[in-house]
Amino acid sequence: MKVLLVHAHPERTSVTHHLVEVAAEVLKAQGHEIIRSDLYGMGWKAVFDGRDFPQRANPNRLSLMEESEYAFANGNQTPDVEAEQRKLVAADAVILLFPLWWYSMPAIMKGWVDRVWAYGLAYGYRGAGNTYRYGEGGFAGKRALLAVCVGGPEKDYSPRGINGPLEQLLFPITHGTLFFPGMQVLPTFAVYGAAAIDAQGMAEAAAAWRGRLERLSDDEPIAFRPQNGGDYPDRHVLADHVAPGQSGLMAHIAGSVVPKDDNNSSAAAFLVPSHFIGDVS
Repeated sequence: MKVLLVHAHPERTSVTHHLVEVAAEVLKAQGHEIIRSDLYGMGWKAVFDGRDFPQRANPNRLSLMEESEYAFANGNQTPDVEAEQRKLVAADAVILLFPLWWYSMPAIMKGWVDRVWAYGLAYGYRGAGNTYRYGEGGFAGKRALLAVCVGGPEKDYSPRGINGPLEQLLFPITHGTLFFPGMQVLPTFAVYGAAAIDAQGMAEAAAAWRGRLERLSDDEPIAFRPQNGGDYPDRHVLADHVAPGQSGLMAHIAGSVVPKDDNNSSAAAFLVPSHFIGDVS
């Protein structure tokens, strides 16, 4: 299996970089081929703008979707974008490793997605608009996994924690960025308390991470509902009989249940497990 490791942290001694090295070691030992994208090391251009389109379909007005479609279809993308797309297409699994900054990925990684997820590849697949999305598309059949380093303690990200459950915060990435173009997304691996982690905590995190990597091919993906599986008759809204009484993020995961609070209103909970190491500082 070919595994693409995409990571974003400017400090070589960071927990993120340590997880990258562990991943490379474990996966190589299992016989997998490793492909890397060290975004800070590459000096990746994070801004998606007109410079991404050396030859314009419309020189008078910049429509990023129109230009992305034109560039991808006609081989007019910039060399750095084409190189990353080749890595993605070749990979059987993609692991994104990053610190949680303001409840999301670093800007340089978001910029990697913005520029590499081209129209015709990650969306607008086969020139069919939104026909192939959420479970289908250019990345169908690939596995995806997030490895996230969280500075604060796990309790802040518990079902009633002040920051909200981590998997809810990451839903735009897991369900949107990864599941939208067809990837099978595994439950997130997280290291909590990463800002003050000690040697013992790092050893525990590395051991847990090794376990997850060894199950990369076997772990069950998050049960996101596919667009064309029958739950969305018009490809937009869930059928009335699907997840009755539920709304929001939870409704789009098969088998999830929204518990009720004492006032009989929906409580904020997210029952997709993330695999984590707690705060050890």
